[in-house]
Amino acid sequence: MANILVCDDERSICEMLDIALRREGHRVETVQSGQAAKNKIDGALYDLIITDIKMPNIDGIEVLRHAHRVSPDSPVILITAVDDYEAAVEAVKAGGASDYIRKSPGLMDEIKLAINRVLEKSHLSKQNFALRRDAASHNSLDNIIGSSPAMEKLKQTLRTVASTASTVLIHGESGTGKELVARAVHICSPRASEPFVSVNCGAFPETLLESELFGYLKGAFTGANQNKRGLFEVAGGGTIFLDEISEMTLAMQVKLLRVLQERTVRPVGGASEIPIDVRVIAATNRDLDKAVADNLFREDLYYRLNVIPVRVPNLRERREDIPLLANHFLKKYAAAANRSIMRVNKNSLDSLCGYEWPGNVRQLENTVERAVALEMTDELHVELPMERPKARAAAAGAGASGMSEVSPGAVLPDGVGMEGYVASIERTLLQSALDRSNGVQTKAADLLSISYRSFRHLMKKYEL
Repeated sequence: MANILVCDDERSICEMLDIALRREGHRVETVQSGQAAKNKIDGALYDLIITDIKMPNIDGIEVLRHAHRVSPDSPVILITAVDDYEAAVEAVKAGGASDYIRKSPGLMDEIKLAINRVLEKSHLSKQNFALRRDAASHNSLDNIIGSSPAMEKLKQTLRTVASTASTVLIHGESGTGKELVARAVHICSPRASEPFVSVNCGAFPETLLESELFGYLKGAFTGANQNKRGLFEVAGGGTIFLDEISEMTLAMQVKLLRVLQERTVRPVGGASEIPIDVRVIAATNRDLDKAVADNLFREDLYYRLNVIPVRVPNLRERREDIPLLANHFLKKYAAAANRSIMRVNKNSLDSLCGYEWPGNVRQLENTVERAVALEMTDELHVELPMERPKARAAAAGAGASGMSEVSPGAVLPDGVGMEGYVASIERTLLQSALDRSNGVQTKAADLLSISYRSFRHLMKKYEL
């Protein structure tokens, strides 16, 4: 089923297409002038546009050009007469139009075939993209590393959950691999060949998050120069993963609740609803029961999301998986760095198994990656993080409230390198702020009194 706009200055053609395409299950709007078509394209998102070429004032070629500028994701089929046939062919050759059809007694059958071709091409393009992405990412159930009882229980839960269409809420500490679990559910589900779209709800301010999720129309706000489909539409037929769902404002929670109830989205600046077919998986590292009790999270939305709760165990609960994970990351980063490192040193492995890992699997991965980069032998020696998370959080608090000035009489350590020393302090503050904000980057940036953009730049610089 597609949302189709039909434009032809002949009323009989519009009525015929309207009746025939609705019988095929499509949603159809008809207009009888090029200007009206342009106005419609400015005000809504269409899966397909069908327009006659020869019309007074604004012809179909101008409608095509306008659609290409404003709504480039909407394919256009041209209806042509004999005298404008060459224009249609040129439009297709130039890449603007998806197809062209000559007006003839068999017009309706030709249009149905053309619509099927265009929609099938779009569908195959989405499938190929999804398959290429999943082949590159290798995120399947088999790639969830771990054989501990806790992980075997999780995998069995995922096998059961994947076959359903129900909404899933994933609970787990920061760094436990909640997105990996969400991707595994998607890839093991009947929707595996369709898109998997991930969005971090804590990484966007409210207004930007709304336009990202629901899309927007040209002119809806400053900088909206063309129509854009929202992530719910992009994920059509597949899965949308809403990470850090607890960071969503109450106002956005109301809008998301409506989407889950009605299964439609309304683009920012739009007046019409767009039906969606998408599975929702959400994740949080917060206690949502407490958030509901504190009126920070809507109770009705919580029940909508928490249809199937899945808890990802932290690394402290499955220490027997640490050797497997450490060797997995060793192979990954040694190959990337072209290093011949055969094994993890036994004493180092014992230390890894005894550490608390407040940052869970993500912290373990970063630790192994750093050790691989510094290792000069064929055996990996790992240096554990020096500071405990509480100490780092305290440092972040101190940084957020203001750095104390260095005393003029302070002793300068021998052999100190200013650039490296400052970099070490910056990296420590970034990690401390992340620990204190439970991995929510926007809050970590606020703790350090820097912009989110600057925070992201420093994260990339220090590979956090």
